[in-house]
Amino acid sequence: MELILTYFAEIWDFLIFVGQVSAVIVVLAGAILWFTEVNIGRGRGLVFGGILLAVVVEYFVIFPPAFVTG
Repeated sequence: MELILTYFAEIWDFLIFVGQVSAVIVVLAGAILWFTEVNIGRGRGLVFGGILLAVVVEYFVIFPPAFVTG
């Protein structure tokens, strides 16, 4: 059982990493669209969506599920 929990914890860490990288990429892409005035509405939405994604990921970093904390 402990082996399975270890695998879950490793998968959880990877998902947190993917979420953090995704948030940065989404904010960067949105900022490019917004500030180059290619598509202001979509760029603004991507920036705010990326910020929201970063906040949600940080919430799960601060308060991880029980299988991560042991």
